[in-house]
Amino acid sequence: MTPLYLASGSPRRRELLTQIGIPFTTVSASIDETPLAGEHPEAYVLRLALGKAEAGLATLDAGTPGVVLGADTAVVLDGRILGKPLDRADALAMLAALSGREHEVLTAVAVVDGQRNESFCISSQVTFRVIAPQEAEAYWSSGEPQDKAGSYAIQGLGAVFVKGLQGSYSAVVGLPVSETAELLARFGVPCWQHLDTN
Repeated sequence: MTPLYLASGSPRRRELLTQIGIPFTTVSASIDETPLAGEHPEAYVLRLALGKAEAGLATLDAGTPGVVLGADTAVVLDGRILGKPLDRADALAMLAALSGREHEVLTAVAVVDGQRNESFCISSQVTFRVIAPQEAEAYWSSGEPQDKAGSYAIQGLGAVFVKGLQGSYSAVVGLPVSETAELLARFGVPCWQHLDTN
């Protein structure tokens, strides 16, 4: 089996890969995540996913066998990318903007092996119920929103705000598992179906 390297510090992505039976090694992939002027949100997440995968590949010794997976998730409201909050005021402003509305969550995944790269982007629609200001304050105080795109985690305490979801739940968490498994299989990285059960 081809070794897999995950170019992400996200515990959610590590959990999702582990969930589908794919062994991996985490590598560092620090890149500038600033959107380019006029960059479309889908182009942005695809660029970052590929950039992280390539940065991860660059950390491996030359000739090291394996493939590197990079991913990026963005919350998009009215065409505007809501990244990780800068501070409390930024997080509260994001939650107020998302309150009672539908927004888009884009997650891009890229896989590289030094010879080729493939990537894709999944779009999901998430609808929030109305969030009272005191709830947003309490949520910020929990610490959960501080490193999350859009200032919330659907797999955590933020789940109470989610009234509806169309699309991929795991993509909103940070890694669309079905599509990622298909992509990795094309690079020689199988998931649990190929495990020896004897």
